Amino acid sequence: MNTKELQLLCERNRKRLVEVVYRAKAGHIGGDLSCLNMLTALYFHVMQGLEPANPKVADRDRFVLSKGHCVEALYVTLEARGFLKPEVLDTLGQFGSILSGHPTIEVPGIEVNSGALGHGLSIGVGMALAAKMDSLPEGICNPRPAGGDLQSPTYRVFVLMGDGEQGEGSIYEAAMAAHRYHLDNLVAIIDRNHLQISGNTEDVMPLESIADRWTALGWEVATLNGDNMADILHAFNTIDYNNGRPHLLISNTTKGRGVSFMEGIAKWHHGVLNEEQCRQAVAEIEARIALLM
Repeated sequence: MNTKELQLLCERNRKRLVEVVYRAKAGHIGGDLSCLNMLTALYFHVMQGLEPANPKVADRDRFVLSKGHCVEALYVTLEARGFLKPEVLDTLGQFGSILSGHPTIEVPGIEVNSGALGHGLSIGVGMALAAKMDSLPEGICNPRPAGGDLQSPTYRVFVLMGDGEQGEGSIYEAAMAAHRYHLDNLVAIIDRNHLQISGNTEDVMPLESIADRWTALGWEVATLNGDNMADILHAFNTIDYNNGRPHLLISNTTKGRGVSFMEGIAKWHHGVLNEEQCRQAVAEIEARIALLM
């Protein structure tokens, strides 16, 4: 898909997201909307080997949603990619649905249960290390043998974290391990929308300079505009997956992106739409869809 096609798909996913969250009367819609561009790019441009009819194919790229409370955005992306049927997504919020408020492996296309913040990167490090080890000659346990070349792993791992999540110490233990094992098949992404449930991240627990911190930990760091699809694609297209360093993308986004009355408003971290707000949000999105068609 080209940039315009991805933008159009993302707006259609955005409309579906608003309608699904409204019907369920629950969801973390602000963060859903801020990371939806990234999820669309990952599942329709970046990740390789995905087979909706065979979700566990061995050499598929892996995705971990560490900020698991934004699972609604992942659900609509999985539906668009063919992993979820519309009638299943429509059960969100209903008794007996397989769709929970955080990712679970009952749902086709989801790799791990997640949502306890700070855990996703550790899981991703384990996955990326396993891919390196699986590609080594039998009997070699170190993913980069002394005097040897970097191995070409069988798959890559992508982990999406929240910026409020960066206060969790386990993230930095995982970051050090990723550097130690030269996990250049690992890409961590921070959805940097500056807002968490308790307010602005810089008021709750200052994070800056994120780039300096992760560079000091040995990661290759890039900053991008996560509200801009072209910028997202450029960031992924310039990653060197053979340079011996794990990769961090700091994706600057807007909480509630694409719905005017939600953008940059902390209360929409876990806000619930009423009928009038749902109609307004859908109308705004439909107007952008019409321009892209």
